[in-house]
Amino acid sequence: MKTFFTPLTGFCFGRLLLASATMMFLPIGAAMAQTAGPGRVSGSLVEAGSGQAVPFSDVLLLRSADSTFVAVAQTTEQGTFKAAALPLGTYLLRVQDLNYGVLRRRFTLTAAAPSVELSGLKMSAAKATKLSEVVVTGQKAAVVEELGKRVINVEKDLGSVGGTAANVLQNVPSVSVDVNGTVSMRGTSNITILIDGKPAGVSNGGGGGGQRLDQIPASRIAQIEVITNPSAKYDAAGGGGVINLITKKETKTGTNGTAAINLGTADKYSGNLSLSRKVGKATWTAGYDGRDVTYGSHGHAEQTALLGPGETVRTTQVSVGDEIHRNHSLRAGVDLELPKSQTLGLSVNGSTERNIEGESQELGQQTNADAVQRARGRQDLDVKVKVLNFNSNYRRTWEAHKGRELSANFGGVVIDANVPVVQRQYAEAGSVGVPQPGTRQLLELLANVQYGQVDYTHPLADGKGRLEMGAKVERQANDGSNSFGYATSEARPDDFRNDPTRSLTYTSQQVVPAAYVTAQHSFGKKWNAQAGLRSEYTYLSGSIQGGEGIAQRGSLSQDYLSFFPSALISRDFGKEAGQNRLQLSYARRLNRPNFMQQLPLAIYQDPRSYRLGNPRLQAEFSNNIELGHQLTIGQATITSTLFARITTNSIQRLRFIDTTATRLAGAGAGLVTAETYDNLGTTTNLGAEFSLNQPLAKWWRVTASTSLYRAQIAGNGIANNRTALVGSARLANNFTIRPTLEMQLSGNVRSASLTAQGRQLAWGQVDLALRQRLFSDRAALTLRVSDLFNTNVYRTEIATDALSSTRYSKDETRVGWLGFTWYIGASKAKPGRIEAAPQGGGGFGG
Repeated sequence: MKTFFTPLTGFCFGRLLLASATMMFLPIGAAMAQTAGPGRVSGSLVEAGSGQAVPFSDVLLLRSADSTFVAVAQTTEQGTFKAAALPLGTYLLRVQDLNYGVLRRRFTLTAAAPSVELSGLKMSAAKATKLSEVVVTGQKAAVVEELGKRVINVEKDLGSVGGTAANVLQNVPSVSVDVNGTVSMRGTSNITILIDGKPAGVSNGGGGGGQRLDQIPASRIAQIEVITNPSAKYDAAGGGGVINLITKKETKTGTNGTAAINLGTADKYSGNLSLSRKVGKATWTAGYDGRDVTYGSHGHAEQTALLGPGETVRTTQVSVGDEIHRNHSLRAGVDLELPKSQTLGLSVNGSTERNIEGESQELGQQTNADAVQRARGRQDLDVKVKVLNFNSNYRRTWEAHKGRELSANFGGVVIDANVPVVQRQYAEAGSVGVPQPGTRQLLELLANVQYGQVDYTHPLADGKGRLEMGAKVERQANDGSNSFGYATSEARPDDFRNDPTRSLTYTSQQVVPAAYVTAQHSFGKKWNAQAGLRSEYTYLSGSIQGGEGIAQRGSLSQDYLSFFPSALISRDFGKEAGQNRLQLSYARRLNRPNFMQQLPLAIYQDPRSYRLGNPRLQAEFSNNIELGHQLTIGQATITSTLFARITTNSIQRLRFIDTTATRLAGAGAGLVTAETYDNLGTTTNLGAEFSLNQPLAKWWRVTASTSLYRAQIAGNGIANNRTALVGSARLANNFTIRPTLEMQLSGNVRSASLTAQGRQLAWGQVDLALRQRLFSDRAALTLRVSDLFNTNVYRTEIATDALSSTRYSKDETRVGWLGFTWYIGASKAKPGRIEAAPQGGGGFGG
């Protein structure tokens, strides 16, 4: 059975500066502020053959001397563009559009002629090569490297067809997603996940504690930012780094959007609708996502335990289960353009989720050489979660001071969860199981997050750098309505009454005020440097009331002040910025334990295992160092990285045998094991990553990435630190079979990895996806089969002096999805672009 509940886990969120898709192609050092001037350029774009206007194309203005970015404009629906407040000088105008060849024009603005009109610039169709009726035009880069940031354009990845955010992340270099939906980077799951740079109540793996990654359809995601060494501007939480999911946004005038319906094998359905309408200075957005999916699973586990001198207990468990996930999400928002270069945005998102899970178990237990005792058991969950997310943001720029910016963000998340776990045992009497009264645990959670942040950016006088500063406060709380009820009596089926001696209520609160300052500067045309410092004060408190029969009660209080420096330096060797770049970065990060990891309360995952918090658990800190290099040769992009992460006070999960509970359970009931958390010393992880994006032919593009690192697990005070080499690799082949038909064949594999007391064995899978564009790109039909060869299996081993365990778990990962998408208004299904895709996707987190 998967972990059924992850309470409010580490909602520590940072504010990210969101750049436009065009700016993702430009190094940050080249996007420095420019001094305003009297210059002005305007013009229009037309097709070379038909003379029709070319709308919504990006027009870049670069300094002719060194190709430094100055400004960007976009053509209107009538193909016109304009840019003002330009310094005098010679410029290179460059137009980029997927459907046309690159257009370049040089012009000069002088004191005598500060304005230039470039009307009727002709755009020629992109060059295409015909090979066995296959035509390919230019495509958007799959991976773009920026100063301290890697941007992945999800729209190009057909592997997300039939997927959710969890599936999309599986295809991202440096990122791994296991069968339980837990995301990790470079061997740690201690990462911060954001949506559009803001808190969104997303839990990393598990469920119930907020919006899960498998509730976010891949069709909503345009790009993913992977920031392995965040600057001081970002929250310090997340020793592994920050993952920011950037959703798609429509800025064209009128009504635009997509509508999709998706069908999957064996009772899997989903649909979504996304609409936007721009009228004057206001852009209104609304959307709906829904899903109803059923997944099957089966597993096998064996354990051998030493309960005492001369007493060895061997248990086996065979399980069969299924999971039903139903969730609905509604969202709405508005972005307003205000006078004096100001914008205001308001948004709200509400979702409901219901997870129904059931698992039947066949148990066997043998003590020493005695006869095997057999029994049957069953566990049922009916988890209900409601999430409300609201956000407001304000931004102001100054036309007379390019690069100067003030922004503010205020919002919150409210999570209301009801998590009942019902467990029943059946004693065997011949071939007929005799039911026994069941037990129920009921966890009721009302959690909320409030946050507010203000950021200010000021360009330096020489125009080659900028100064950033800001402040933030965030409060996470589980207020008064949180309770844990334990019922041992069942008067009649499903009629439970809590046992007051084993039931309780609890509260917790974490407040984190923070402030930061960063400075960035370029030296000459080749060098860029950035340095910053962030301070965060953490105050954590909690208390437990009731539960007369529970030994650990009382209160918890922690507070500490921490400082987090960061630094980055880069050097460009090529003629163009970012073409051949070497960069070195450093960042200090932390992982705060959440209250449930510290709450000394036994929460059962199944009748024979439970989790128990550790009130002595402290925060862990990490020092991350990274040396990266990017090289562009023709159409090939090669990225290589060396990294090190040194973690002190390392938090690890430990499993032990509860001998008292095992004996009380009686013969045939199986071993009772517990998991807890502890700080176990210092670890050092060293590794390297490599990625390649290379077209092998006009109709065939290959994207490959691999990672190899030395993972270290801290000893428990008795043994030495354990180390092992861990490797992962991904290969994606994209084929254009004909102009409107695309196919992708991709595969992932990961070697065995260490756990605190054992290891997780290797796993891998192969996915196949196709997309056919229809009705002049107004619609698309998508097909995806995840885990084509049904090889994705979860296998773990534990080996200690007292416990030896192996576990095999197989979820329904081979799933076929067929989806139909209709594009509304100006939206169209372009080559290499996935606007919508079926959800679900092969058992990751669902």
